[in-house]
Amino acid sequence: MKALFKVLFCAACLLAGTASAAVSRDDASALAQKKTNGGRVMSVEKFVEGDKNVWRVKVLTSSGEVRAVFVDEATGKTY
Repeated sequence: MKALFKVLFCAACLLAGTASAAVSRDDASALAQKKTNGGRVMSVEKFVEGDKNVWRVKVLTSSGEVRAVFVDEATGKTY
């Protein structure tokens, strides 16, 4: 039901011409897990990098390595 609501909300925003591409904390966590092949999220912090808002997601990988995945809040791009 939440997914349907999000789709409808985004469609309404696009039709209104005020679409927002903001990535939430939960979205950033999911993107980081995907980038690390299902690692366990340890923490999520938001900070400013240059002129962008970025989420830093610390993930414990299946091999026991701690990785920091950065997610651009506006675009969802991971690095």
